[in-house]
Amino acid sequence: MVTHRIDQTAVIAALRGAAPYIRLYKGKVFVIKAGGAIFGDLAGTRSLVEQIAILHHLGIRVVMVHGGGPQLDEMQRSLGIEPRMVRGRRVTDDRSIDATTMVLNGLINTRILATCREVGIDAVGLSGVDAGLVRAIRRPPVHVDGESVDYGFVGDIVSIDTTVIRKELDAGLMPVISPVSADDAGVVLNINADTVAAAIGAALGAEKLILCTGAPGILERRDDPRSLVSFTDLAGLKRLEKSGSFEDGMLPKASAIESAIRGGVRRVHVISYSARDSVLAEVFTNEGTGTMIVADVKALTPAEQHPEGERKP
Repeated sequence: MVTHRIDQTAVIAALRGAAPYIRLYKGKVFVIKAGGAIFGDLAGTRSLVEQIAILHHLGIRVVMVHGGGPQLDEMQRSLGIEPRMVRGRRVTDDRSIDATTMVLNGLINTRILATCREVGIDAVGLSGVDAGLVRAIRRPPVHVDGESVDYGFVGDIVSIDTTVIRKELDAGLMPVISPVSADDAGVVLNINADTVAAAIGAALGAEKLILCTGAPGILERRDDPRSLVSFTDLAGLKRLEKSGSFEDGMLPKASAIESAIRGGVRRVHVISYSARDSVLAEVFTNEGTGTMIVADVKALTPAEQHPEGERKP
């Protein structure tokens, strides 16, 4: 029988390297948002949740917010509805809002909770409707590229009530949140998950907002992974947007990043969900894996401004 010995030296070195971050982040709030693409297969879901489990068991207070775009596209088409996106946001008619609720509050949220049970996280599923977590109003028609666009049953956030989240965190539970909400009349509304994650992060005074995406991070040149931006600030984010670096799907993320930072989230990270152990590498290593965004890079130390050196914590 062949046995494989663990390289104890490497394991110990990794633990020593992570120790400063563990001390720094214990008891802090991380909001982690994952897009629906990662939940398309059980292996991808399990990989992400396993990483989150490590953060949770190390004493980091994790709040997870999820999307479900690909699954919702599939559901809409099965109902004879062609999905429509305008500047990265979904147009949601009266038939689509029912599909949205089924997919986000039902399929995706339950799948995540089941995986949390498998890896030993005590997690509780929520949506923006629960306990008044996300108060929203229906978005009025807007003009986009000279066209009036009615997004339908899409919400804009009015306020966040973190009471239920804090109670769950204090009880040692991990909230898993669907971005579906409602207005004060009880009309169900679809809200972009990046927007919800940013608003919750700001309301909680989160240490970090981590956006898990299909890209390796923010790219200076579309579809060129070699143009990965290791770190930037709000001014740099605006420059990238004006230069045309962002596709439509990135626009809500850029807005959410700015909202989170201005709302008090210390750092936002954009990473790939497909890169191996990307969450752990971003949190517990100097170099990280994706893009880190802060309010002003001038506040970073010289060491933090060199990707090969102490970029974080």
